[in-house]
Amino acid sequence: MAKNTRKLLQVVLISVMTAVLTASSVVWAASGDGSLEKVKAAGVIRIGVDDAFPPMEYRDEKGNLIGFDVDLADEIGRRLGVDIVWVPTAWDGVILALQSGKFDMILSTLTITDERAEKIDFSPPYIYGAQIIVVKQQTKDINTLSDLKGKVVGTQLGSTGEVAAKKFGGFKDLKLYATYPEAFTDLAIGRIQALVVDEFVGRYYIMKQAGAYRVLEEKLAEESIGIGFRKSDASFREAVTQAIDSIKADGTYGEISRKWFGVDVSK
Repeated sequence: MAKNTRKLLQVVLISVMTAVLTASSVVWAASGDGSLEKVKAAGVIRIGVDDAFPPMEYRDEKGNLIGFDVDLADEIGRRLGVDIVWVPTAWDGVILALQSGKFDMILSTLTITDERAEKIDFSPPYIYGAQIIVVKQQTKDINTLSDLKGKVVGTQLGSTGEVAAKKFGGFKDLKLYATYPEAFTDLAIGRIQALVVDEFVGRYYIMKQAGAYRVLEEKLAEESIGIGFRKSDASFREAVTQAIDSIKADGTYGEISRKWFGVDVSK
């Protein structure tokens, strides 16, 4: 009986030691990649951004970059003790630009997808959104998703709106735009009949131009939005994730959210 007990204790001890060593190796791998130290040594986080994506990130009348993501990034930088430098980038090349080292992370309403996750790593979702359909207020023949069949539809090139639109299919034509402001201009003058757009952007334009547009009740896709990192930058990703957790925990996230959306979207 004593031998069996000793053997059992040995097995338990080996299992515990294996678990501890595994956990330690994971922590060491994250802390030993040098990515966080590199950012802190530089004193800045360089962030890839689409700067025409209101109300998340866009230019005010003086050319200053403002928006929900901008305020969130500023708070992340403050908690990590570094400045923020924004790097405007064409959206259809933003993943490659991150991989090539043009900037340190992407904080620009980046939807988490399986395809993107093969190329980069993500933070946990910090906000949730959707792809919606916007039409002009006077449009009478588009009221459901099925009504989009045979219509000329637009969306942003390289966006998850493009992915969702192509998956849905059946349009007469799908026009792709570099930015959503360009797409809204074409919607206003009738070059496209409907626009697939990120919910935050779509509702912003509707609010700014009351009575000009309306949103279909059906959504084309639901989305989780995160921050994108190079796969080699685990320690930096973990530090940013912890910063966001603290921003949510002390109520700062709620303050930023209410400023831009009128409600706390974390709840």
